[in-house]
Amino acid sequence: GRAKRVHGGAVSPEGRLNEPLFDDKTAIAAKEKQRIAEAAIAFIKPRDTVFLDGGSTILAVAARLQGMSDITVVTNSLRVVMSLSGNGPQVILVGGEFRRLSQTFVGPLSGAVLDKLRVDTAFMGTIGLSASSGLTTTDPREAYTKELVMNHAGAIILLADSSKIGKVSFVRFGIVDNLDALITDSGAPGAELQRFRKKGIRVITC
Repeated sequence: GRAKRVHGGAVSPEGRLNEPLFDDKTAIAAKEKQRIAEAAIAFIKPRDTVFLDGGSTILAVAARLQGMSDITVVTNSLRVVMSLSGNGPQVILVGGEFRRLSQTFVGPLSGAVLDKLRVDTAFMGTIGLSASSGLTTTDPREAYTKELVMNHAGAIILLADSSKIGKVSFVRFGIVDNLDALITDSGAPGAELQRFRKKGIRVITC
């Protein structure tokens, strides 16, 4: 119980959550992320404008949008842009400082674009999520951009596999009350999910 095995090594099962390399994240809870992504696209309607955050679960959503030419995708994720570089949605890339670990553009420079936009739905990822500490990530620049996106979204859908539920990382970028829905997998702790439901958040497990 002193260490937890993950793809490529081991991590401490206790304490603050760290962020693995992007390509390592895709191998963690891979099947659960695919199910979460499949449930997420039900929230997208024709002619919607959506924001796709960074993260491996969000990238799984992008892969399912390649045939949807009637929507607009705003993103700060280089991986999402690469996934949608062929036929599919109109894509707007948010600029900023490139963060290699998450493959995203972050920080105050991203506000130059985001301050001018409003999206129908923002699909967000997170490193940690708890009813008491809210939505947390590892990097203040990443948190800044995530919070800015959420302030410009009509609805906020959080995609988080069960390994992130009840966990806390370094910096908060939102509170649970900000969310309209949480999509997670069936391994998420029921007591924590019930706390989210009591706050009026729609919780979908798949």
